[in-house]
Amino acid sequence: MDPEVSAVRLTVWEAVHILSSSEDGGRIFCTLGSLKRYLGETENSALPEEQEEFARIHFSTFLRCLVGKLSPDWLELLPDGQMEELWASFFLEGPADQAFLVLMESIEGAASPSFRLMKMARLLARFLSVGRMAAVMEGQCRQQAGPAFPLLQETLLTKVVGLPDLLGNRLQRENLATFFPQNYFPLLGEEVLRVLQVVVDSLRGSQTPIFRSQILRLHHVQGHLSPGGLDCSVSFLSQVLGKACVHGRQKEVLGVLVPRLTVLTQGSCLWQRVCWCLVERVPDWAMEAVLKGFVEAAPGPEVLSRLLGNLVTKSKKAQFVMTRKLLFLQYSCTPRPVPPPGSPGRAGGVCLADGERTPALSQMPMLQSLLGYLAMDSQRRSLLMQALKELLETWGSSSAIRHVPLVQQCYVSKAILICLAHLGEAELRDNQDELLASLMEGVKSRLDSSLPPVRRLGMIVAEVASARIHPEGPPLKFQYEEDELTREMLALAMPQPTADSPSEAGPSFAPVSGETPDRETVDRSGPQVGPEGSDSELDSDDEFVPYDMSVDREQRSSKAPSYVRGCLEALTGSEDWERWEAALRALEGLIFRSPAATQEVSVELAKVLLHLEEKTAVAGFEGLRQRTLVAVTVTDPARVAEYLTAQFYALNYSLRQRMDILDVLTLAAQELSRPGRLGKAPQRGSPDPGSQPGGAVVPAWRAVVEERVRRKTRRFSKGSVGRAPAVGPNEFNSVAGYFFFPLLQHFDRPLVTFDLLGGDQLVLGRLAHTLGALMYLAVNTTVAVPMGKALLEFVWALRFHGDVYVRRGLLSAVSAVLLSVPAERLLADLLDELLEARSWLGDVAEKDPDEDCRLLAVKALLLLEKLRDKLLPLSSP
Repeated sequence: MDPEVSAVRLTVWEAVHILSSSEDGGRIFCTLGSLKRYLGETENSALPEEQEEFARIHFSTFLRCLVGKLSPDWLELLPDGQMEELWASFFLEGPADQAFLVLMESIEGAASPSFRLMKMARLLARFLSVGRMAAVMEGQCRQQAGPAFPLLQETLLTKVVGLPDLLGNRLQRENLATFFPQNYFPLLGEEVLRVLQVVVDSLRGSQTPIFRSQILRLHHVQGHLSPGGLDCSVSFLSQVLGKACVHGRQKEVLGVLVPRLTVLTQGSCLWQRVCWCLVERVPDWAMEAVLKGFVEAAPGPEVLSRLLGNLVTKSKKAQFVMTRKLLFLQYSCTPRPVPPPGSPGRAGGVCLADGERTPALSQMPMLQSLLGYLAMDSQRRSLLMQALKELLETWGSSSAIRHVPLVQQCYVSKAILICLAHLGEAELRDNQDELLASLMEGVKSRLDSSLPPVRRLGMIVAEVASARIHPEGPPLKFQYEEDELTREMLALAMPQPTADSPSEAGPSFAPVSGETPDRETVDRSGPQVGPEGSDSELDSDDEFVPYDMSVDREQRSSKAPSYVRGCLEALTGSEDWERWEAALRALEGLIFRSPAATQEVSVELAKVLLHLEEKTAVAGFEGLRQRTLVAVTVTDPARVAEYLTAQFYALNYSLRQRMDILDVLTLAAQELSRPGRLGKAPQRGSPDPGSQPGGAVVPAWRAVVEERVRRKTRRFSKGSVGRAPAVGPNEFNSVAGYFFFPLLQHFDRPLVTFDLLGGDQLVLGRLAHTLGALMYLAVNTTVAVPMGKALLEFVWALRFHGDVYVRRGLLSAVSAVLLSVPAERLLADLLDELLEARSWLGDVAEKDPDEDCRLLAVKALLLLEKLRDKLLPLSSP
C-alpha cells in the first residue's frame, strides 16, 4: 500500500471521526482547516497526488459527513459564523461536479420544511452565483487521458437542466428567485458562454508559429477540438443545450447565447469552428428544438450561417428539420413584411407593431432567416431548390388546399416567394419545366376553391412565380383586392441583394423622406427647373376658383318610362340605349309605387332581369339589377320565388346567374320578414336624374326652416325621445315554403352543365348559406318546424363534404335551426336529428382543420347546451 495514499485515507477517517463525536468547536475548526490543504487553497498545500486522491475517492464522502452534521447548534460552536463559512468553503472550493451532486442529493433527501433544506438551498444559490456551474461543465469539457464516465455525465445532465423543477417541488412556496426558470436558464446560458470562452482561450494558448496553421484547421471528431495536442470536448455543453431546448427553454438560453455568439463569431474563425462543433454534437432527439431556437433567435441569415455553418450538409436530422419540419409544420411564426428598398424600415431599422424601432438586423423574421441561410452557401443552394420544389408541390395539392389551415397555406405561399427571391435566373431556368408544371397545377386547384383567400393566394403566387420562372413568356395578371397581406407578400417577392450589390457594399446616401437633397445633386440628376417668374409659372391657372358643379345633372335626350310595362318594353325591345338605361334606373321606384301593375307582369319582369346583360357602361349595373329583382320578388313573392327556385336547377344558366338567384331570394326574404314593413316600403330605386331638377335644393331650405321653428318654440315638457319599435305581421310567414323547399328538391341530381355534388362546390356552399339564412328569417312562423327537419336532413347528407365553404354553410344552417324552431318543438319533433347532430358537431369542433368551422361548431354546441338547460326544468317533475 502506498504510504502517501494511506496517509490521506487516515487523515480523512480521523477527521470524519472527530466531526461525528466531538463537540469542541476549536478542535473541529482545526480539523477542517487541516483538510483544506487537500483542496490546494492554502499556503501549505498537499502534493498533487494527494489532492487527486482526496478529490477522486474521499471528497464526496466527506461532504456527506458535513451535511449530516448541519444543525443550528453545530454552526454556533464558533462565533461570528466562522463555522458556517468554513463548512461552506468545501462546497465552493472543492471539485465542482461532486459538490453539485452532493448538494442536489442532500436537498432531495432533506425533510420539507426544515432548517437543513433551507441552508442547503441557500448554499446552492450561492454556488450558482459565484460561477461554480461553469466549473461543473468545464470539468466535463476538459477530458483527460482517463476514461469517461457516461453515468456521471447523464446524472449531471439531468440535475443541471432539471434544477428549477426539482427545487420548485422541494421548496414549494419557500422557493428562491434564483431557481425560477426565467432566472436560472439565462444564468445557465451565461455559464455555457464562460465555458466556451475557456475552451477558446485554451485553444489559443497553444497557438505558436508552428501550430498556427493547425489552429485554423481545427479537427472536430466526435465533439473533440484537437489543435496542437490539446484535447477538448463540447459534447456535454451540446447535451445541456439540447435538453434545455427540449424542455421549452429556447428563448431563455439562446436569448443569452445567440447575441453574444453573434459578436464573438464575427471575424473569428476559431469561435466559428467552436460554435459549429457545439451544434453538430447536439443529439438527434434535441436537434429540432435547438435549430428552431437558433432560427428564431438569429437576427438574420448571415448570423445564422456563421453560427451553424454547413450543418445541414453534415447531419441528416438537421437537414430534415431545416428543409421539412420548419417549412411545412412550424407555421406559428408568421414573418413580418420586408420593407421595400429605400423605405425607413430598411434604412434605419425594422418597425415593430407597437411603433418601437430596432436595428435593421435585430428582428428579421424566422422564415427569411431560414431560407436566406440555405441560399448563402453554394453547398446549401441545392437544398433551397429542393425545398422550392416540395413547397410548390404541397402548395398546389388539392388535398392540402381542402384540409390544411389557411394560416399554414399562407405560410407556405410566403416561403415560395422568398425562395424565388433568393434563386437566380440560371437556377430557375435549369428546373423550369418541373417548376412550371407544379405551379400551373397548383394555380388551377386554388382558383377552383370556394374560399376567396385561397384564390387570392393562388393569384399572387402565380403572378410572381410565373414572372420569375418563365420571364420570356406572357405574364399572368389577375384582378384581386389589395390589402395588407397582398402588400406583404409582394414585398417578400422582391429579389434579395447579393453580397456584391451596392446596398451591401456600403451605406446608401439617397435622401430619405423629410430631408432636402443637395442642390447640386438635383441639378445633375433631375430636370432643370426654370427661374422664378418664368412663362410656365405665369401661364398657371391655380389662382382661379373652380366653379361649383355639384348640382349639375347630365342632359338626357330620352325620357324615362312612367309605367312598369313601359320599362319592361324598353328593357326588351328598345334600341335606344339611353332609354334602356333610364328604364333600368326608374324601374325599382315604379315597382314600389305600382304594386298592382307589377304583379300582372312580375314573372316576366323577373325573367327579363335575370337574363339582363350590361349593354352600356352603366355605373352600378349589378346593384341596380339586383335591387330591382328584389323589389319584384317582394311585391309578388309567391309567384316570383316559385319561378326563381325552378330556374335555379334549370339548364343553360351560368353559375353567376344561379348565385344571383340565391342572393335575391335571401334579400327578398329579409325584406319580407322586416317588422313594420306594410305601408312603409321605401322607394329605394334610383330615380331618373332629370326628373327632379330642384330636388337637391328642397332639403336645404326645409332644414333651415325646421331649425328656426325648433329654436323659437318653447316646450314645457318632452316625452320619450326614442321611437317605439316597429311592429307588424311577418309577411315571410305565408311564403317561406315557396322560397325554401324547392331549393332542396334536386340538389343531388347532376345536370349537363351543373353538378352541385361535383365541381360546382362554390354554388353548393352558397346554397347551404342561403338555406340557413331562410331558416333564420322564418323564426316564429308556422312552417319553421318542417323547414328545420328538412334542413337537418340536408346537413346530415353533406356533413363530411371536403370543401371548407360548404362545411361552414352547413354549420351555420344547424345554428339557424336551433335559433328559429321553438325549443318545445325541437324536443318533440327533432330529438333524433339533434342527437345525431350533437355527436357530429363535437367531432368538427375537435378535428376540423379549418378554424372557422371549429368556431361555428362550438357555437352550435353552446346553443344545444342552452336548449338542454332550458328544457330540463320543464321535464323535471
